[in-house]
Amino acid sequence: MTTIIRQGTGAPIALFSVFAALLFLAGCNSGESTEALPNTGGGSNTVNYSGPAPATDDVLNFKRSVWDELSGQNKCGACHNAGGQSPQFVHEGDINIAYAQANTIVNLSDPSQSEMVTKVAGGHNCWTTSVTACTDLLTVYISNWAGGSEGAVKTVELRAPDINEVNDTLTFPDDPSLFQSSIYPVLTDYCSECHTSNGQTPYIASTDVQTAYDQAKSRIDLNDRAPEVSLDDASSRLVERLRDDSHNCWDNDCVESSIVMLAAIQNFISDLGEPEPIPANLVTSKALNLVNDGLLANAGGRYEDNAIALYEFKAGEGPTAFDTSGVSPPLNLTLSGNVGWVGGWGVEFGPAFETDDGAMIRAGKAQGSTADSRKLHTLLTASGEYAIEAWVVPGNITQEDSRIVTYSGSSTARNFTLGQDMQSYEFLHRSTTTDQNDPMLTEANPMLLQATLQHVVVNFTPDGGREIFVNGEPSGDVDPDSAGLLTEWDNSFALVLGNETDGESPWEGAVRMLAIHNRALTAEQVAANYDVGVGQKFFLLFSVSHLVDMPESFIVFEVSQFDNYGYLFSNPFFISLDDTQSPSGIPLKGMRIGINGREVVVGQSFANLDLTLNASDYVTGSGQPLSRLGTVLALEEGPEIDQFFLTFEQLGIGNTDVRVEGPAPTQPPETGSTEFSAIGLKTFDEVNASMSKVTGIPSTQSGVAETFTTVKQQLPTVEDLEGFLSSHQMAITQMAIQYCDALVSDTTRRNAFFPGFDFDEDAGTAFDDAGRALIKAPLMENFVGTSLSTQPADADIETELDALMGRLAPCTGDCDDRTETVVKASCAAVLGSAVTLIQ
Repeated sequence: MTTIIRQGTGAPIALFSVFAALLFLAGCNSGESTEALPNTGGGSNTVNYSGPAPATDDVLNFKRSVWDELSGQNKCGACHNAGGQSPQFVHEGDINIAYAQANTIVNLSDPSQSEMVTKVAGGHNCWTTSVTACTDLLTVYISNWAGGSEGAVKTVELRAPDINEVNDTLTFPDDPSLFQSSIYPVLTDYCSECHTSNGQTPYIASTDVQTAYDQAKSRIDLNDRAPEVSLDDASSRLVERLRDDSHNCWDNDCVESSIVMLAAIQNFISDLGEPEPIPANLVTSKALNLVNDGLLANAGGRYEDNAIALYEFKAGEGPTAFDTSGVSPPLNLTLSGNVGWVGGWGVEFGPAFETDDGAMIRAGKAQGSTADSRKLHTLLTASGEYAIEAWVVPGNITQEDSRIVTYSGSSTARNFTLGQDMQSYEFLHRSTTTDQNDPMLTEANPMLLQATLQHVVVNFTPDGGREIFVNGEPSGDVDPDSAGLLTEWDNSFALVLGNETDGESPWEGAVRMLAIHNRALTAEQVAANYDVGVGQKFFLLFSVSHLVDMPESFIVFEVSQFDNYGYLFSNPFFISLDDTQSPSGIPLKGMRIGINGREVVVGQSFANLDLTLNASDYVTGSGQPLSRLGTVLALEEGPEIDQFFLTFEQLGIGNTDVRVEGPAPTQPPETGSTEFSAIGLKTFDEVNASMSKVTGIPSTQSGVAETFTTVKQQLPTVEDLEGFLSSHQMAITQMAIQYCDALVSDTTRRNAFFPGFDFDEDAGTAFDDAGRALIKAPLMENFVGTSLSTQPADADIETELDALMGRLAPCTGDCDDRTETVVKASCAAVLGSAVTLIQ
């Protein structure tokens, strides 16, 4: 649960007193002995301290949390040390002076708003290739200094944003022709070496113009019009990367490169015409941008005290996923192969593929170096326990023995692995009592893994062994092995996401967040982290003080980038940041959301609001809830550019915009036709009965019955073909897998169904021409109808089955059950097809 705390005021007098007292102590103690203290930050640029002893425990905590991490020459030590520029917060001669100087540029009650952080956020000497990573790390260091006992949760403080008026409307055209003639030539001339469809994201120089246009939109600010906007003021990301980040400037001239890019963008904008002002009748809030004005809400309520590696994937571009745990050394991951960034934080791993020009792109993965990965060995073997926490979106429910997160050396050598085996999560782990290749599976619920966003936590403790949680709840599975010790772990392995180190176990899907903790998470902590959610979430505080005559009044939404295509708005509430204020009889009706100067056409879930803001429903510090609904709005120009505002039919006294609903649309005339389709869908009960009949497996069989109960609501409920949805096919596939699993796992039933086939034979030889015929013939005879004009020819079906068995039979890992698996897959491919669904 997110905790919301308003922004408090500082105590400058007390801070000055501390500063003065410490300078006095430093002067008085100049003749005393010094104390040698090691640098705990790690890395090759560390500075060992040998100056005066820390005057207080808080000074010592500052040293361990901040000074040790920043004093190296590769970070802040090159400038802000003794004799360097002010403030000297990494003074290497006296930690007490460094402490006093640091106090002038930090906000311990809200570390993310510290001057030390905001200065770097503005482009000041970030030591990585990602400013976001630097600011996250600085926030962690200051938060660690600020303290917090074990089990403490992070909180979010509400702060008033800058007040912005609603901009006039200017939008991107659907047709990419204008982009193709203005910006695209610059991108293809100078960015095509990296940013093509077979290179790294964003694909702004793709050979496909539409792809390049779609990828470039979020990096073009339509407010960068000429002559109003100069190079220094331009906010298009395509310009900023050249001007501010010196990113691959051409001819080694970043100023000229950014001028050329801005000129192309301004030529594009000038041809769009003049922006349209918003209608004068609208009653509007002030406007906000998600990235520039939004208050990050992600930290609220998460337990992260023992996170030693943390990946939130905030960079959004480039070849590196940064470890922002603040625990040195940072275990950054290099992205390679088919990997893309997910909007709203995350990375997505895809399969190997061949490009149009014949280049082979490997399956995606993200891998750390063995040297940096060694911190996992050091810290986890020291504690003897750990937790792996991830938000994942499996790409499908058919992939087997696929690696989501692994700390390993190959497909058969590991310290730990979180993987997917069809609809089960698997947890492999090396200890003194376990086989590193013997997985613990989520078998209590055989369909626990779904191809949707899920929160997964796997724990290990030396007294309790392994346990698995999915979406905040225990999986119900018991570790088949007794708990052991981590003394046999190998420190030469590497951390990898989406694959194995040898590339032999690719996983398809997205990882939205990953944390590795050197303590197991309690059930309460798992549930709390699940409740917080994942992804780039903000509080947007829409100012309405000008409408309600109440100072510091806001309507607050929780907003996130839902995916690459939309925003999620939810849980609005009214609040004043002035604790002396409370509302009294303020009417609020018909609230709608606008984007880029106009109300959106669809998704107005709050248009029917009709309530009164009053003291009886208002809680100081928390506000008054307005709705429990949410809505998804289409992304237009991207989170760094899109501007949002609210409109009201009424808010306050005298602020009204009465809306008159138009007449109901005229119904089309009846055609009088009595013709209906001769074919249709089977409904949920008919699908279940059909599968039971053709396989011979009773629908009451435990696994089948449980699966049917789980997916029943996803199956068709009407026979109309026009009502078919993709979710129907997913549910039918799951039913087919369960029926075929029950059939092939039963020795008596499978031998009767597939007479003559040797299930004990190795998959490499079992599926020759004769073996495949022994599988195809029973499937065709039992599952496929005869003499029907509306289905594929038998030969076409058999060709597909031959190809499927040919792809699945080869095996390089654990192949004990491969023959059964291939038969189950072939069975499910036919049973889950239209031959079962259509009637």
